Amino acid sequence: MEQRPQQAVTDEDRWRAVAGRDADLDGAFVFAVATTGIYCRPSCPSRRPKRRNVSFYALPEGAERGGFRACKRCRPQDTRSPDPRIDALRRVCRFIESCDQGPPTLRTLGDMAGLSPHHLQRSFKRLVGVTPRQYHDALRIERLKSFLRDGDRVTGALFEAGYGSTSRLYEKAPSQLGMTPATYAKGGKGAVIAYAITDSPLDRLLVGATGRGLAAVYLGDDDAGLEAALRAEYPAADIRRDDHGLGRWIEPLLAHLQGRRPHLELPLDVRATAFQRQVWEALRAIPYGETRSYGQIAAAIERPRAVRAVARACATNPVSVVVPCHRVIGATGRLSGYRWGIERKKRLLEAEKAGADK
Repeated sequence: MEQRPQQAVTDEDRWRAVAGRDADLDGAFVFAVATTGIYCRPSCPSRRPKRRNVSFYALPEGAERGGFRACKRCRPQDTRSPDPRIDALRRVCRFIESCDQGPPTLRTLGDMAGLSPHHLQRSFKRLVGVTPRQYHDALRIERLKSFLRDGDRVTGALFEAGYGSTSRLYEKAPSQLGMTPATYAKGGKGAVIAYAITDSPLDRLLVGATGRGLAAVYLGDDDAGLEAALRAEYPAADIRRDDHGLGRWIEPLLAHLQGRRPHLELPLDVRATAFQRQVWEALRAIPYGETRSYGQIAAAIERPRAVRAVARACATNPVSVVVPCHRVIGATGRLSGYRWGIERKKRLLEAEKAGADK
């Protein structure tokens, strides 16, 4: 009887399989590349990325929940796994994708996979990164976005996507769409972001907000560069400078940077993938004056293999300080990349540690 190939068991095993284009491990895992946003099977003929830009996922669905797209050359989502348990969970994913009215029960999904409901929930979250219900919710919001992009009216789109009422949709819209469905249907046009720029303990501070919450908190040396970054981040929005109307946002931020307000609980209005939201929530849970490694954040969201993807989520955080990505450091304690500069990251951490020690 032919022996199945042994699965890679560590990330370094997986990397060796990727570097060697090992077709025997196709289906055992996929690798995702932070610089391209694409995931592939190990044998993909594409050019090999740098190791530091690669993260690994047991299932293609996990990579997609992390915000990556399937490679069109190697089509990793079409590969069968040598592990029957992985294939069972992929069948569960397919079944959830077919349920357009409501999420199936854990018992139903467990019976499909031959697992208890509790074991199914744990295994699914470990391999995909979200619970079955969260997976269903993410698929539903993506269906809604697709209908809206195609020009469907909001009311018709929400029922086509499986929402039973408008109230349920609008309750979830701010966190999942980052704006109301009607605004999203226009490609973000009509969304108004007011911004102001002021001096702070960390040079110039740009604060941008909508009527719902903060959309941007940037640090920099010059106003022109900060304004350009804001317009690049939100190209379809109506962006207006308002140096007098953003005091309710600026004052607590300045107090925080000055060490007078350690804890910030400010509402946000930012768009994010499910994975980015997981990472940002974990960052906001880091106590003032403390730090965590990228690996610790990955473990905290039960995605221990997603260290590179965690780093990418930190780098794309548009609301610095409020979502404190500066509190994440390398495993050795070394200060690694920060969108607003390593020196500012160092000053932020020093100020917070001093404030926490008082």
